[in-house]
Amino acid sequence: MADTHEIKETLWKKMADSPFVMVGLADGSSHSEPLTAQLDKDLVDTLFFFTGKDNRLAGGGKVMAQFVSKGHDYFACLSGDIRQDNDRAMIDKLWNKQVEAWFPNGKEDPNLALLRLDIDSAELWETDISLTGRVKMLFGGTITASESSSHAVVGTTAA
Repeated sequence: MADTHEIKETLWKKMADSPFVMVGLADGSSHSEPLTAQLDKDLVDTLFFFTGKDNRLAGGGKVMAQFVSKGHDYFACLSGDIRQDNDRAMIDKLWNKQVEAWFPNGKEDPNLALLRLDIDSAELWETDISLTGRVKMLFGGTITASESSSHAVVGTTAA
């Protein structure tokens, strides 16, 4: 079982490997949508997303974001506030070929919006079944929590 520091470090490694999250307003009136998170290692507890100004999240507010790692061995539910942050320096820093594919007019696209999600709490799960746990699974035994996973509820995702 990983400690809280380790599980938070793992979040950022897994997100760097597969930065896709489902994000929705926490008002209960709209569905979540898939977005590609842009990560800035210099900003703790912050995700960025390039969207259109007409996107339902562009108006800002409380959101919930769900993340599942590529290997389905790590899960996160992130809560926070989202808002437009069209800081030119940050747009330049985060801009890449994948973003450019969505905005063919480039950084000057009049519909371009950079959204900033400031995370204020998170719940994290890492499933990493131990060798003992795998043997128990093979023979129908009961796996204890310490043999199967790690879980943390945190106010910050900083490692």
